[in-house]
Amino acid sequence: MRIVEDDLSGPEIAEFLEEHLREMRSITPPESKHALDLDGLRSPEVTFWSVMDGGAVVGCGAIKRLDDSHAELKSMRTAAARKRAGIASLLLRHILAEAGRMGFTRLSLETGAEEHFLPARKLYEKFGFTYCEPFGDYRPDPLSVFMTRPL
Repeated sequence: MRIVEDDLSGPEIAEFLEEHLREMRSITPPESKHALDLDGLRSPEVTFWSVMDGGAVVGCGAIKRLDDSHAELKSMRTAAARKRAGIASLLLRHILAEAGRMGFTRLSLETGAEEHFLPARKLYEKFGFTYCEPFGDYRPDPLSVFMTRPL
């Protein structure tokens, strides 16, 4: 497996992200869905990585610059068939290191409050994220939880 910075031009990552958006739409009402689409992920303030196993995308994640010292973790996803195989941990370690190398001193995230998102919240807790108030443009939402950690 290898982690690559991705320009989001390939059909494999487009399909992988479309699956992610379909899943989010099926479990989260539109007003509480904060996943970025392909165009949103292509914005200049976003850096995106794909986890590749051979030619297959098995995971992805991104950071979005909020200001000079603060970034947001976005679009963390592992292929359904590869969940619980260590891909998310591998990628999160990489993203934390890259965010620090880029000069950020804080990384925050929004994820779902529902049971479906419990494994994600446990992963973030394992990596030192703690619960916090909404940040950036987020507002309180009973279907969202917010987490942050210093780098």
